[in-house]
Amino acid sequence: MKATQLKLNRKTALKGAILFIASLVMVSCFDDTKTTYDDTVDIPVNQEMIAELTSPPHVPTPVGRRKAKKLVVKMEILEKEGTMTDGVTYMYWTFGGTVPGSFIRTRVGDEVEFHLQNHPDNKLPHNIDLHAVNGPGGGAESSFVVPGHSKVFSFKTLNPGLYVYHCATAPVGMHIANGMYGLILVEPAGGLPEVDKEYYIMQGDFYTKGANGERGLQPFDMQKAVNEQADYVVFNGKVGALTGDNALTAKVGETVRLYVGNGGPGLVSSFHVIGEIFDRVNVEGGSLVNENVQTTLIPAGGAAMIEFKVDVPGTFIIVDHSIFRAFNKGALGMLKVEGEEDKKIYSGEIRDDIYLPEGPGIQSMPTTDEIIASEVPAKSFEEQMEFGKQTYMQTCFACHQSEGQGIPNAFPPLAKSDYLNANVDRAIGTVLHGLTGEITVNGEKYNSVMTRQMLSPDEIANVLTYVYNSWGNSGKIITSEMVEKVKNQK
Repeated sequence: MKATQLKLNRKTALKGAILFIASLVMVSCFDDTKTTYDDTVDIPVNQEMIAELTSPPHVPTPVGRRKAKKLVVKMEILEKEGTMTDGVTYMYWTFGGTVPGSFIRTRVGDEVEFHLQNHPDNKLPHNIDLHAVNGPGGGAESSFVVPGHSKVFSFKTLNPGLYVYHCATAPVGMHIANGMYGLILVEPAGGLPEVDKEYYIMQGDFYTKGANGERGLQPFDMQKAVNEQADYVVFNGKVGALTGDNALTAKVGETVRLYVGNGGPGLVSSFHVIGEIFDRVNVEGGSLVNENVQTTLIPAGGAAMIEFKVDVPGTFIIVDHSIFRAFNKGALGMLKVEGEEDKKIYSGEIRDDIYLPEGPGIQSMPTTDEIIASEVPAKSFEEQMEFGKQTYMQTCFACHQSEGQGIPNAFPPLAKSDYLNANVDRAIGTVLHGLTGEITVNGEKYNSVMTRQMLSPDEIANVLTYVYNSWGNSGKIITSEMVEKVKNQK
């Protein structure tokens, strides 16, 4: 019995040893294979396919677990006039007809055959420098193409990451400043982890002969560009490209991945989503991952992959946190999230209390009866205009801007305002009592908050007279008596 048991133990031990040696051999083969395939130059290409290209903010289908292929990219250069903001147009130079250019999605080991086509109606030669390319000029030396011609070159995708591409024809800065940039994604073997939503955003700075908001077709201003004095800093080529009906969307509980680039040519982006924290950021589009990030720097000519889960509903504002660029120059977008609220995460407003530092007793909000005028009453129309302008610059300028143009999708214009000119008493009441809720001004809807202004009746009369007699408005003159009448209405 003992001899039989000994034989069984020996057999078991021998079998275990064989399995152990076999496993070592298998591991060794896997490591050898992995070592071979780490050299991405040698990843074989198994067949040809036409690349799917998409316009912003959309991205192509993820590569998933597909094998490396010969990927044919056909991209057309178009010089075309487009809208920068309401009443302002610009002659954009584009890859694929959009700013930024078409999104290109590849995987490590792909052999990309790139066809760069310059439309015969264009005026200028162009080329393309892809930061994902290992080769002279990122492809620029092989792709210089005149109108009516097409250039073809190829490259192997060696490094996973998110990369910028742009035109590199002299003067390089001018071609980039006119909108010639985009993103190319090189996914790792096996693809990126799945998410619910993916979007393509790219920031750019624009330099125009006219000031911000000056109407008409605006030409490029080289001196402003050299001085990096941008008139517009925008997402996806124009003011409002990601707001209103163009806002990005998601549902509560979904994971969002943003592919964010910065075409520049001059300014670094401080990218931020108000009310969200980035769970993961692939810093500069590479392999380094940063977690729990509030704002991430994206250099000119750089990119970042940003992921976060949306936990509560609402409209989340996307900005360059160099904040005047957002609210004054256009670098502002929206992510609209639908779904059920979660009061454990965010309560919303619980109550609106009165706070005065004099003590804990019950207080009441001050009225205009308690407000002391900051100046003597105006004695003439000219003085009303002078005093009114002073009040406007101190009180109204930040939201409504120097020429009454407002801030698109945030604060309505006062210039040629149908809402303002239609009802003087309503305008007075707005300054006296504030205004909340949706309104329509010159055909556009706004839903911001204007707090009541702590101004005396004389100051209100002066500032409204200044507004009504500026920027194409009706020319009405407002008196302190008119203000008192509205104030005393119930």
